[in-house]
Amino acid sequence: MSKDNLERLFEKLQNDFDFEEPKNGHQERFLEKLSQNNEVVTLHQKKTNWWKPLSIAASIAIICLLGIQVFNTRPSIKEQVVEIAPEISKTEFYFASLIEEQVQQLKDEKSPETAKLVDDTLQRLEKLELNYQNLEKELVSGGNSKMLLNAMITNFQTRIDLLREVLTNIENIKNLKSYNDENITI
Repeated sequence: MSKDNLERLFEKLQNDFDFEEPKNGHQERFLEKLSQNNEVVTLHQKKTNWWKPLSIAASIAIICLLGIQVFNTRPSIKEQVVEIAPEISKTEFYFASLIEEQVQQLKDEKSPETAKLVDDTLQRLEKLELNYQNLEKELVSGGNSKMLLNAMITNFQTRIDLLREVLTNIENIKNLKSYNDENITI
């Protein structure tokens, strides 16, 4: 319909619109007439939507749980060890960097002649690292701190001594091989 047609329609119906309110009790009378015809009539009452408040409450609960997990995490074993003995972190950093440097040197020296020696040394170092982690756990659980700290330092020193000894042996193997190569005559 065009705009003109709509305007003409409203002009024709202008005096025919009913602006009066129904009398009091209109709805009850209407429902009574319908029920006389044996038809069941129910008023469509406004339903309360519970899903919106429930979804908001669930979202808040999830956020709270995540917040509790983030802020209520237990400190790691390393952090607990540092709390018990702050000086151990400096010692561990020093020894760990020294050991890492020598392990890298050991890996660089790996050759077919020294492969078995290098692999065996790396396995021993892993066992010593596991031993060190057990010492940390014992320290956190309340063991004799002086004795455990000494054992931890001894563990580091053992690793360093092992690496130095193996690197010396590898150097001897390389020297022996070059000496044998020089003495071979064609």
